[in-house]
Amino acid sequence: MNDADATPGAGDDEAVRDGGEKGGDGDGTTAVERIHARGHEHVTGTHGSTVEVTSDDWLTPAGDCIVGVEADTTPAEFDEAFVSACRSPDATITAEFEAQLDGETVTDTITARGDPELTFDGDCSLVGRTSEYVDDRTVFVGADGAAADLDRELIDALADGAALTLTLTVER
Repeated sequence: MNDADATPGAGDDEAVRDGGEKGGDGDGTTAVERIHARGHEHVTGTHGSTVEVTSDDWLTPAGDCIVGVEADTTPAEFDEAFVSACRSPDATITAEFEAQLDGETVTDTITARGDPELTFDGDCSLVGRTSEYVDDRTVFVGADGAAADLDRELIDALADGAALTLTLTVER
């Protein structure tokens, strides 16, 4: 996506991309990034401290934190308003994972926080972490879950190649 896809809120500090919904109570900032990917036969979702979506079109069985491949957006492409909001020490980031397969939809959510050290320089994958560790792929830290905590129906659908929409919403 590019900056032309960003739609700033009228008269407020909200930013919405890819058809996202405006939210929040008007006292802060809400920004949304939507990433489209797909599952893969090697998705197992068993990693206990991270969850990852990659723009690569392949996955090996060792990639137990990866739940989606062929992501259409990476952290390096995120809108600056979203990035800025995530760098706030007060940021709450919600990651909603939605898989669609054969007309069925399965969703699950992880809640985390932002960090001033987030760089959003990753140009291949994005990672959410239960820990405080930050590298160029990290998009949230201090998460209340990881790949192993996601609904098993969601993981099964992704292992069957379901379409994945990851909606990242930051509020501060």
